Amino acid sequence: MNLPAGGLPMRVRVKICGITRPEDARAAAEAGADALGLVFYARSPRAVTAEQAAALCAGLPPFVTSVGLFVDPAAEEVRRVLEGVPLDLLQFHGDEPADFCRQFGRPYLKALAMRPDVDIAARVADYPDAAGILLDAWHPAVPGGSGETFDWDRIPRELAKPVVLAGGLHPGNVAEAIERTRPWAVDVSSGVEADKGIKDPALIRAFIRGVNSVHSQSGD
Repeated sequence: MNLPAGGLPMRVRVKICGITRPEDARAAAEAGADALGLVFYARSPRAVTAEQAAALCAGLPPFVTSVGLFVDPAAEEVRRVLEGVPLDLLQFHGDEPADFCRQFGRPYLKALAMRPDVDIAARVADYPDAAGILLDAWHPAVPGGSGETFDWDRIPRELAKPVVLAGGLHPGNVAEAIERTRPWAVDVSSGVEADKGIKDPALIRAFIRGVNSVHSQSGD
């Protein structure tokens, strides 16, 4: 469900992913982020433990969504995290089928990598109960967080689910990305970092200004 081509009748939401420090969570929330992503994937430089994530969630203000990112986890791993971390939304970044994603009693996003031969409309249909579909650049070595973009023109104009656009976004290109793809939300990690896992408050603010500038130009 991309937004209509004729305008932006709603505000594009913003998720800042790969939060590892309380000060970064505060900076993102104060800048106007709608959601913060916490990575539960040990191979990521942005990975957090359940204990770290619980502390980060405890410091969030109202109406900021906490999102837990997993990559092909065991079901017990997800359940252990949920026992101690009050996540609002789950995000699955591997090859998890829908019946796996739906079993945890939380709404979920399914990330799909834009592989050269992928049929996105068909893949979206495989997840009928997903809250949304996150489209990310494909990289053979890493499941997201590569800092690379993909060809936005490959996104089908009409999809059955809200689209979260990810992959190589940063303050300098997010406005163009929104204008061209009309997503429900945008997701950024490395594009607002001073170093891996360390967010830059100035870049976060610049990124959100870039998102909001599209609405200002469209007269919303």
